[in-house]
Amino acid sequence: MNPFFKIILKLLSSPRIDIQEDYQSIRKLQQIFYAKPKKTYRILDDQIYSEDQSHEIGVRVFQPKEQKYSEPVLYIHGGGWVIGDIDSYTRACINLADTLGRTIYSVDYRLAPEYPYPAGLKDCFRVAEILLEQLEFTGPGDVSKWIIMGDSAGGNLAAVVSLLLRNRGLTIPYKQVLLYPVTYWDHSEQSPFESIRANGHEYGLTIDKIQSYMKLYVPDETDRKDYRVAPLMAEDLSNQPETLVITAEYDPLCDEGEAYAKALFEAGNKVRLHRVNNAVHGFITYPKFAAPLDEAYRIMNDFLTRT
Repeated sequence: MNPFFKIILKLLSSPRIDIQEDYQSIRKLQQIFYAKPKKTYRILDDQIYSEDQSHEIGVRVFQPKEQKYSEPVLYIHGGGWVIGDIDSYTRACINLADTLGRTIYSVDYRLAPEYPYPAGLKDCFRVAEILLEQLEFTGPGDVSKWIIMGDSAGGNLAAVVSLLLRNRGLTIPYKQVLLYPVTYWDHSEQSPFESIRANGHEYGLTIDKIQSYMKLYVPDETDRKDYRVAPLMAEDLSNQPETLVITAEYDPLCDEGEAYAKALFEAGNKVRLHRVNNAVHGFITYPKFAAPLDEAYRIMNDFLTRT
């Protein structure tokens, strides 16, 4: 790993950064760091009302420079359910749209701790329902041809949305892409996954940060073992979309993401697993030329275009 990058990671791993105390400051820094998107023909903001009409859910639509494929992608951003929004993920979604040649729908779901579990999950599920309705009304006829994708906490939400769609008898995505997803509830030193202990101290995302995110998202410890928080706990993982799980070598969540891929496969689903070596958590927001992202794009394109 690049020595300079490793120094930056150690700084980001500082115990002085307390997510439970500093999450609002981190949000403000993101707003400064990520410039507001340019108003171009390729970006469209929209709103969807929640099921009970109590609030609007922001959705940003990204059209690729060249539309190569008709299947839309519902993208759910990461950020530990606490930080991140459609602005901070705009550049990532523009790159995804152009690289995959598909329209990207990015969801601005409600964040914890102001809106703890299951608020964000409900927003993501609602947008999936509306997307299905739009496809049925305007689509080319095959409503099943849509894709769900998410990274980190967004990968967690994407996986859970797929399970809920199946449970409610709705059309599940054609394929799903889960980037270094959160799939389990215990991220302490007693975790069953070795990558938590091996990578949870000096690679940016630490054990303490993961636990803080989880506490803000799901304050009630008993709820954390529910499959809607920890999809690896689901008793039935059958009839899920064909799945690509991408993990990162130095990510504390590496093992649980790969365990979810294995569990999906053992439940009878088509699954592809790819680990990006010499990479850390969160690379989907890197510049387009970064090696881990370039590798991930190649794997995603291959997965999504194969029938």
